[in-house]
Amino acid sequence: MEITEKIDSLLEKFLEEAFADCFIVEIKLGAGNKLEVFADSDSGMTFEKCQRISRYLEEHIDAGGWLGLHYVLEVSSPGISRPLQFWRQYPRNVGRQIEVTLQDGTKRKGVLQAVHPETIVLSEEISRKEGKKTIKEKVETAIPFGHIEKTFVKVSF
Repeated sequence: MEITEKIDSLLEKFLEEAFADCFIVEIKLGAGNKLEVFADSDSGMTFEKCQRISRYLEEHIDAGGWLGLHYVLEVSSPGISRPLQFWRQYPRNVGRQIEVTLQDGTKRKGVLQAVHPETIVLSEEISRKEGKKTIKEKVETAIPFGHIEKTFVKVSF
């Protein structure tokens, strides 16, 4: 069993007991024995949750000698630079600006209005010509999850 699979299995059990609303988004083992664990939570990730996950992992990695004596462990939330990967990440972002790339490569931008089991609802502002005037209007579009390649939350300052 690969190290990332061992860690995923270990964390799955720990999170069920310690933080039922937490889940693993991604585990990456890179150059220089750098282990990155991205976790998320239905109620939002906190520093304390990341810290407890990190300490738990460190204890098991050291006890099992999985990465040897020298490694770097980083546990964090996915952050805004990473796409949403699971349905459970969408509800917390209702009301936020998102950019959705569809399977066919087209991009849609708008406000995430709703999340349903099979679709998301995106409120987009579209422009259309009416004579010499440009009319802007809001349109709500249902996008099936099966058509989504990736979704990023867009932060505006």
